[in-house]
Amino acid sequence: MRNFDAVILGAGAAGLMCAMRAGQRGRRVLVLDHAPQAGSKILISGGGRCNFTNIHTTPERFFSANPHFCKSALKRYTPADFLALVEKHRIAWHEKTLGQLFCDNSAREIVAMLLAECAAAGVEIRLGHRVTDVSRADHYRVQTDRGEFTAPALVLATGGLSIPKMGATGLSLDIARRFGLPLTETRPGLVPLTFAGEMLELMRPLSGVALPAVARLGRHGFPEAVLFTHRGLSGPAILQVSSAWREGQSIALNLLPGVTNASEALVARKVARPRAEPRTVLAELLPQRLAQSLAAAWLPDRPMAMQTDRDLRRVAGTLAHWPLTPSGTEGYAKAEVMLGGVDTAALSSRSMEASAVPGLHVVGEAVDVTGWLGGYNFQWAWASGWCAGEAL
Repeated sequence: MRNFDAVILGAGAAGLMCAMRAGQRGRRVLVLDHAPQAGSKILISGGGRCNFTNIHTTPERFFSANPHFCKSALKRYTPADFLALVEKHRIAWHEKTLGQLFCDNSAREIVAMLLAECAAAGVEIRLGHRVTDVSRADHYRVQTDRGEFTAPALVLATGGLSIPKMGATGLSLDIARRFGLPLTETRPGLVPLTFAGEMLELMRPLSGVALPAVARLGRHGFPEAVLFTHRGLSGPAILQVSSAWREGQSIALNLLPGVTNASEALVARKVARPRAEPRTVLAELLPQRLAQSLAAAWLPDRPMAMQTDRDLRRVAGTLAHWPLTPSGTEGYAKAEVMLGGVDTAALSSRSMEASAVPGLHVVGEAVDVTGWLGGYNFQWAWASGWCAGEAL
């Protein structure tokens, strides 16, 4: 059995940041992970280039039962702080769109940076260690299939339930529950939406069609690409709105975000091109396959001159506000994040420590704080991990 000042479960974004900061403060830190390599999710993120933060990070771009909880951590460790670390390691980066920062080369550079910082701070990282039990008397005792370790502080940083093929488990949630911490409802977030019945019959032949659109639900509106799939809808705008969606709710798609007055646009085309077919006219505004499908579904099969203005205005209104009710989601297998987790009411927003369980900290995805698509969840991992590391 070996003793440390802190044991961190999880060698992902939040766990490595926490270990790095605690090690820099002179703490003897051990990181344990069952995976054979550190930072698995970092490596696959952003198409292998890691969308490591977003310069537009604000608390309003996170979902949580307590929208105020994330403010402290995000203020104390900012995108500029992480970018300074990236530049210190001379990692080339670029801004893609909407404030999203990516590596020019490979996500491996981010993992290597974190491991280098941990090594410089004297952090011990043990991979391929499966946790078999966690208990607490005067210290936390972590049993693994390769030995036992103790420490006065324990950090839960194993992430959530998303992407199980990458080795995701509910370990942090299980341990939190064992120590009496309350959990909020968990569900897949940033996930494709599925449809059934007639709507799926319309969408399935359109699989692979993508277009710029705005996906809306309540006060949320996301202007990005939408992609039709053989099971429903995906693409950035859909992934974004999925985090706000609950079963039974409808979303609305604006398929003509660049058209200020769709009704007048269609009526004007009727006057200018009376002999044109509706699918041809719609193809000037939409991808051809989508135009053909919607024209066939929504308008009589006759030339524009024979279409009523009322029908054209109705179609234009639907194109600008198409109400759709998903049947479900693609689940954790396709979800980029888990929504919900350890209830923030049980944690200190400054240290991520459980108020009723001294020395127990929870960081990253396991906490009920979930960001938008585009680097926000990495920023939460860096910020929450840094705050816990600062407190250890």
